[in-house]
Amino acid sequence: MDVSKEAFAGQLSATLVEAENIEQLVRPLLVLLQRVTQLHSVYLTKVHHQAEEQQILFSLNSKAMEIPEGLHVPWGDTLCKRALEQGQAFTDDASQCWGDSEAAKALGICTYVSTPIYYADGILFGTLCAAADEVCHLTQEGQGTVSLFGALIQQYVQREKLIDELRQSNLLLQAQSYRDPLTDLPNRRLILMEL
Repeated sequence: MDVSKEAFAGQLSATLVEAENIEQLVRPLLVLLQRVTQLHSVYLTKVHHQAEEQQILFSLNSKAMEIPEGLHVPWGDTLCKRALEQGQAFTDDASQCWGDSEAAKALGICTYVSTPIYYADGILFGTLCAAADEVCHLTQEGQGTVSLFGALIQQYVQREKLIDELRQSNLLLQAQSYRDPLTDLPNRRLILMEL
């Protein structure tokens, strides 16, 4: 790791305090993750279950490896899905483990590590991943950092979903408070507000 533990803790702490949206949380975490793992690409994905696709939400690339933001790939072809199904979060030879993945071949992934991110109801949001186009040995510290950052992002995602659900419920309650429950006609509160 080319960053001191004190600097790492300071950057992590500042990120957690200052982040106002998922992008402001994830981008600094990707910088730290790349420093710790020394892997060429680090990225956050989102799974679109109905479309059966995986999208790269945010990525940070170095060297020749390029995993572009906004990329959509079939979910069934991803290393993320294979790693989850097989319970194998890390490999330094993706072609031997999952040689049938066209997406991995196209992106040139050799070393790969990921951790899943779930909503509170257990539905998969996506994955936090790091990859390289060559054999790289990942330390325990690197694997632990991937898991830690995945857990932090998961908590943020779960919190944001809960806040969104509360907003939707409040809007529904507000709309219902302006209507008569029997006739669905505007009630006195709505008429006074409109006046």
